[in-house]
Amino acid sequence: MLKNIANGVLITSLIFAVSILIPIFGFFCSLFIPLPTLYYRIKLGRTTSVIIPVLGFLIMVVVLSSFTIDVMFFAELLIVGFILGELLESRFPIDKTMLYSCGVVLISGIVSLFVYSTASGNDLISILSQYVAKNIELSLALYQSLGMSEENLLLIQDSLGKIQYILVSIIPGLTITSTLLVIWINILLSKALLKGRFQFHPDYEKLNQWQAPDYLVWAVIGCGLLMLFPASVTKLIGLNVLLILMTIYFFQGMAIVSFFFEKKQVPRLFKILLYTLIALQQLVLIAVIGIGLFDMWFNFRKLEKIKA
Repeated sequence: MLKNIANGVLITSLIFAVSILIPIFGFFCSLFIPLPTLYYRIKLGRTTSVIIPVLGFLIMVVVLSSFTIDVMFFAELLIVGFILGELLESRFPIDKTMLYSCGVVLISGIVSLFVYSTASGNDLISILSQYVAKNIELSLALYQSLGMSEENLLLIQDSLGKIQYILVSIIPGLTITSTLLVIWINILLSKALLKGRFQFHPDYEKLNQWQAPDYLVWAVIGCGLLMLFPASVTKLIGLNVLLILMTIYFFQGMAIVSFFFEKKQVPRLFKILLYTLIALQQLVLIAVIGIGLFDMWFNFRKLEKIKA
């Protein structure tokens, strides 16, 4: 048991170290922080496994020497892992697992932000604005070190105010979107890690047949209409909700891609290359979202025939 706990804390700490020490690549590594907590939650049970995220969190606080928004971000990732373990062990279907875990993380995040805001004496908007501004500056420094032209750097610097305003305005949508993506990635990875050792809900055996509820398309249309209104608040509401809906249709698009990969028995190496292309190439990513959205009308997988 002690060995498992030590391994869990060590793996969590290593992922955390890579996340803060290596630019860009580190950000992608941070998406896997929930995985050790999730794995050992299933393996060790609730009472014992809770030691891993607690010790992992304490190590993060010590390393960063303060309680910052970054620490809160990493803490939420640890919560994701533990909550996912709870829901998977309770054999919740995929929809409820995604919804409940996202809800718990968001509520705990909001509470933490308000506590942090009260303790620091700053209002929430100011804290978020400062955090976004700091990260934009770090991104500019990174672009400069990577050799971006002076002209492009000046263009970004001249637009900093607008960029900061837009990013702060869409934080609700970005937060929910990123939380859903982290949950989705860790569910897929946990399926591979726990294969043959853990019995998932039957839903998880046919994830490539998953479909978003048909009524969500009306929400997409509604968001598009909201963005046509002159009021900026209305536009921002439409944009934030649209970001979340596009994430849901991305999941459906990926399910369709996975379905045809399996049907055509595509080699694993080719799958990895195509999935990497989807992750890195924006146009391909948009195409996957489009496939997910239009599946309602075209039924690419002909699921009714399969189920029959």
